[in-house]
Amino acid sequence: MGRIVVISTGGTIASRWQGSGFAADADGSEVIATAPLPEGITVEVVDLFSVNSPRLTTAHQLTLLRTVHEVLADPGVDGIVVTHGTDTLEESAFLVDLHHHDPRSVVFTGSQRPMGTADGDGPENLYDALLTAANTRGLGVLITFAGRVHAARGTVKTEAVALDAFADPSKELFGKIGFGKVTILRTPQRPAPLPLPAMPELPPRVDVVMHHADGDPVLLNAAVEAGARGIVLIGTGAGNATPEIVDAVKAAVGRGVLVALTTRVVAGPVTEIYTHGGAVDLVAAGAVPTGTLRAGQARIAVLSALLATDNEVEQTRVLSLALNAASPILAEV
Repeated sequence: MGRIVVISTGGTIASRWQGSGFAADADGSEVIATAPLPEGITVEVVDLFSVNSPRLTTAHQLTLLRTVHEVLADPGVDGIVVTHGTDTLEESAFLVDLHHHDPRSVVFTGSQRPMGTADGDGPENLYDALLTAANTRGLGVLITFAGRVHAARGTVKTEAVALDAFADPSKELFGKIGFGKVTILRTPQRPAPLPLPAMPELPPRVDVVMHHADGDPVLLNAAVEAGARGIVLIGTGAGNATPEIVDAVKAAVGRGVLVALTTRVVAGPVTEIYTHGGAVDLVAAGAVPTGTLRAGQARIAVLSALLATDNEVEQTRVLSLALNAASPILAEV
């Protein structure tokens, strides 16, 4: 079936007891040894790093992105599996997907329970990821977890500790795995891939600010003063805030800050419905609506736009392109 490269980055799937809690300390070969291999698959391991995923930095994620591209430069590789902590898996997977131009699949997986536990989910998730990487093409970057296949775009962690941890709350199930077979249920929607960014000496700061009852512009303004080049505003409802926050967004955009607008609501798109501080006014002030992408992935889209160019007008254009998945790319499974 194929030659699959597993890129190991740590997370719960590589975690062991440290005396007061669990932390990643197993290498990729140890993780691979926990799972049976699908028939006909050979595996090679790249130990990239071993950290709990809340500790990941932009530098880690860009290193992962470049490593994926380096691995796929070998035409003899049939696919990639990335083992990753679940806390920020949705962000790393989306970053790789935004820049993924190869028909071969990159499949992210991890676990909710540490390695070596009797009821651990890591071995099954890893088996499914290997199977998916070897048997799919043209789908972009995928996430396999608990017998389900998810497109990277729009998929978020929806359960803190339950095993079926990932979903795209705004879309139907993408695919499923069972009895040694991968079944894809719908066509992915992905924009044209962005070019591979350079590795900056100091990555641009991109902050996330949430609106709530009694919310004011203090934190948004503080992010600007701290040097943020990008901000993701998490609005209420369909993407709403207050007139005061609209003014702060307009001022930030005037200073060259790239602002994206998402919502704290679980499902559904940011929509320009309300004024008096709502999405109508926020978009008019220069905020870019993110559709159904939530905060973590919206932040990655802003980051990618900032890495693509120093031109402010072009950054907004690149961000809009990264957010626009209206034109489906046909799947080849």
